[in-house]
Amino acid sequence: MKKALIVIVCFVSGLLYSQEKEVKDLKVGVVLSGGGAKGLAHIGVLKAIEEAGIRVDYVGGTSMGAIVGGLYASGYSAKQLDSIFNVVDFNTLIQDDIPRSAKTFYEKDESEKYTLTLPFDDFQVGFPSGLSKGQNVYNMMSKLMAHVSTVNDFEKLPIPFFCVATNVETGKMVMLNKGYLPRAITASGALPSLFSPVVIDGMLLVDGGVVNNYPIDEVRAKGMDIIIGVDVQDGLKDRTALQSAFDVLVQINNYRTVGDMVEKKGKTDIYIHPNIDDFSVVSFSDGRKIIESGVEASIVYKDKLDSIAKLQLHPPKEEVTFRKRNSFYIDDVGITGNEKYSRAYVLGKLKLKTPSVVTYQDFSDGVNNLSATGNFQDIDYRLVPLEDDKYSIQFTLRENNSSMLLRLGAHYDNLFKSTALVNLTKKRLLTNNDIASFDLMLGDNLRYNFNYYIDKGFYWSIGLNSSYNYFEKDVAIDFVLPELTSEGSNQINRINLEYGDFTNQLYVETLFRRSFLLGGGIEHKFLNYLSETLGIDENNKPRTVFESTNYYSTYGFLKYDTYDNSFFPKKGVFFNGDFHLYMFASGRNDDFTQFSIAKGKIGYAKSFFTDFSAVITSEGGFKIGGGDETQSFDFTLGGFGFKEINNIIPMYGYEALSLRGNTYLKSSLTLDYEIVRKNHINVAVNIAKVGDDLFTSGNWIDGVDYSGYAFGYGLETFFGPIEIKYSYSPERDKGEWYVSGGFRF
Repeated sequence: MKKALIVIVCFVSGLLYSQEKEVKDLKVGVVLSGGGAKGLAHIGVLKAIEEAGIRVDYVGGTSMGAIVGGLYASGYSAKQLDSIFNVVDFNTLIQDDIPRSAKTFYEKDESEKYTLTLPFDDFQVGFPSGLSKGQNVYNMMSKLMAHVSTVNDFEKLPIPFFCVATNVETGKMVMLNKGYLPRAITASGALPSLFSPVVIDGMLLVDGGVVNNYPIDEVRAKGMDIIIGVDVQDGLKDRTALQSAFDVLVQINNYRTVGDMVEKKGKTDIYIHPNIDDFSVVSFSDGRKIIESGVEASIVYKDKLDSIAKLQLHPPKEEVTFRKRNSFYIDDVGITGNEKYSRAYVLGKLKLKTPSVVTYQDFSDGVNNLSATGNFQDIDYRLVPLEDDKYSIQFTLRENNSSMLLRLGAHYDNLFKSTALVNLTKKRLLTNNDIASFDLMLGDNLRYNFNYYIDKGFYWSIGLNSSYNYFEKDVAIDFVLPELTSEGSNQINRINLEYGDFTNQLYVETLFRRSFLLGGGIEHKFLNYLSETLGIDENNKPRTVFESTNYYSTYGFLKYDTYDNSFFPKKGVFFNGDFHLYMFASGRNDDFTQFSIAKGKIGYAKSFFTDFSAVITSEGGFKIGGGDETQSFDFTLGGFGFKEINNIIPMYGYEALSLRGNTYLKSSLTLDYEIVRKNHINVAVNIAKVGDDLFTSGNWIDGVDYSGYAFGYGLETFFGPIEIKYSYSPERDKGEWYVSGGFRF
């Protein structure tokens, strides 16, 4: 009996010792659910896990959980993640808001004209697969994960990791644990309707939360003893909380996930559900509060977390070396998937020439600019390290099959009045890399603009433009007949002027030193303006024709533009120089002699505080050669808010077409304060010299002839700026109101 008791005691002791030995190194897995902005609470929980000293052996995540979890698995600490996400502008990140300064000149012009762009293939209106392509998210992840760019197996990351996505075509879950990490987590977070699907290994993938928003079973299957789960999913809402189509879409998806969590919660050893009911999936502006909610939710489990840490071994961690340099040396660029667009076109949009040193910011801007063309549904790239700290960049492109667009816009100003814009754009009309665009402008004045452009990137691109502009405007009689005022005639002070401009241009242009646009071409211009206020023509009609002439010229131009905003710039430099040589003419101006027009404008914008900025500009132009017989190209100043044509220049304090001369000099200063986001209060002053032959006569330095002041309010909207200004001119002792709404075209 005694011997049997000894055997039993030894057996139990051995069993207990064996169990104690087994639990001395618990494997801990972390599950991070999806939840949009609410997923920032994951960072707070990870901070608590680190403070407890827990060694995390596996991370599995979905959507925002995949983004946070992927970064954590790549070696970032929770404290580092806190710092990273505190400085991220999520509005820019999610909307693929491409900085204006990053765009090529063609994309700048296109983005500042149209309010709405829709696919229009086969003359049927379509809709994009998502509001955003997620390109900014991908760019940021690629930069942050550059130190693990060679890791193809996520099991070999500093912390083994996987994320889940949904195959759109089959509706089945796809576990992503191999490949390129930034690509995988971008696919896992591609929320339907908000982000476009992502292609990986031929599969069309979207947000993993559609099928598995809390992948606990998959993490447990990795041999984990303890599962710490962070659930930031929405519960079901009542009708008062369903305020948008997006809210309804999230609610529908939650039907299944809410039911699944009843079972999954029971499988979780430590289930942490932060109190984030006051936030939505897009409450990124409340990121600091959401992160803190994760910290607060973890306090309840502090003792349990500490206990788990004591049952683990803690070998020295391998130090993770992050790439801290903001630039990298690109040795070569590989491009695949570009069947319809040439390599030169792609590199031109990327603004890449190899070999060269490129900053991450410039590279991301180039990728975004390529995305902004709309010609690529998917832009996948990978940084491949080479010897001597050099990189090869391998692009895999998926071209957009849509080749026709319908675009709409609207505008009002005091010169062209109300205008509705309808545009039809056809890509790849005659050859690859080309685009044909036709604007029809309907309203108080009929206008059109046609442009055909073959884009060859850094090589010489070719363009053909044809446009017609027309407006009516009451002007002073001396605008067209200066001799009447000199004769003392005061019977007619003002006349109604009908101004028409028909222009055709054939031009070439190229990027010069990556930032300048250099070009030139030939131009035909038919100018026609008349008045029905006075005179009788040869057909006995009550009108007088002042100009009806075809002019033929050659011209050159140089442009530089890094303004961050065309209408309310806070930083950047602008330069535009133009030179026209008018060689011959036919029509009414039968006394024509050859002459040239040179003009230029330079501007500089700078922010002194977050919301306060100043813009200073200086410009001028003059006529070279010729005689007084050709005055149609004189500079005319006055007005605000219209798209400049010919030499019609805006100036505060005066009506459009008020001041005239073959030479002008003008400077302006604008102070702008953004009182709340996209709402601006600004004050401005401009001064000018306008007259004939100011440089040859020396009158350009004898003082300021004209000045104007303006005070206004501006609002940035989706269809362009809305601006209201009151201006005053001391010389006239009179004020002017200007109203401008929408992009200028």
